[in-house]
Amino acid sequence: MTTKPKATSCADDITPFCPAYHHAVELIGGRWTGVILRALLGGANRFSDIGAAVPGLSDRLLSERLKRLEAERIVIRVVHPETPVRVEYGLTEKGRALADVVDAISAWAETWVRLDESPERRDSRR
Repeated sequence: MTTKPKATSCADDITPFCPAYHHAVELIGGRWTGVILRALLGGANRFSDIGAAVPGLSDRLLSERLKRLEAERIVIRVVHPETPVRVEYGLTEKGRALADVVDAISAWAETWVRLDESPERRDSRR
């Protein structure tokens, strides 16, 4: 059984700057990363399935993002030595812990993001 790392002191109080929070936001807020995580949470596990779930994402960029998520231990890459070789991606415990974050962002987006409006009109709603 794995144990969760100890929370940083930034989790207790909202401060102007928290290095752990900054790193987390930069990581999951990177271009395409959030939608890749959403695809993985939705059950996609093959490279082509993830790519198909994210319109407009190039194979090169998908590969880069998956490598970064693997380096951060959010994603695990499993190679099945078959002919042809089959590669699957899955979320680690750390990656699955992002499910509530993705759900919260999705709920916020449903409430506040209107893709059919011009930026000027969105600004007037503030």
